[in-house]
Amino acid sequence: MNCFFCKGTIKEGFSSYTADIDDCVIVVKKVPAYICNQCGEKSYSDNVARQLEKIIKQITNSVKTEVAIVSYSDKAA
Repeated sequence: MNCFFCKGTIKEGFSSYTADIDDCVIVVKKVPAYICNQCGEKSYSDNVARQLEKIIKQITNSVKTEVAIVSYSDKAA
């Protein structure tokens, strides 16, 4: 698999995903991702993207804080 941007080689790994929603910054750690060896661009499978959407929605609906940091593995269950 090659990177959409630079055509570098893609490898499977883990990354952090950050979302800035309204007045809250949400960081999801240890997210399964496809990462380019050359430029570092990250992409996610459809399932992981859907799970990230659920995590972000859950946090924005339940947590009233400026910064939230969670682990993907804890919330993906």
